Amino acid sequence: MTGKTLIINGQFLGRGDDTLGAQIMGSLLRKLWASKDKPSRMIFYNSGVHLIAEGSPVLDALSGLHDAGVDLIACGTCVAHYDLTGKIVVGRVSDMTEIVAALMTSASVVSV
Repeated sequence: MTGKTLIINGQFLGRGDDTLGAQIMGSLLRKLWASKDKPSRMIFYNSGVHLIAEGSPVLDALSGLHDAGVDLIACGTCVAHYDLTGKIVVGRVSDMTEIVAALMTSASVVSV
């Protein structure tokens, strides 16, 4: 693990065409899964929490990252907002107190 924290703040990568954004988010996560260097943790907030929930098209990559030891953390407020309570498939739900602590102790934080 690299000591890095990756922030996923939406279901799609970039702004504009959501179909393209979903495709390149999937590509990014699968390439990260295949990468030798992985972040220590990934934090999912806002609509990004959909990626670790039932029906997500990227559960393969996120399960692989989780199995490789990456800590996947979902914002509990966001999970509740999107009515995903009990539907998180991989990773865990936490709160902003832990998220702030994780950000402040990370070697570096990358937002995608």
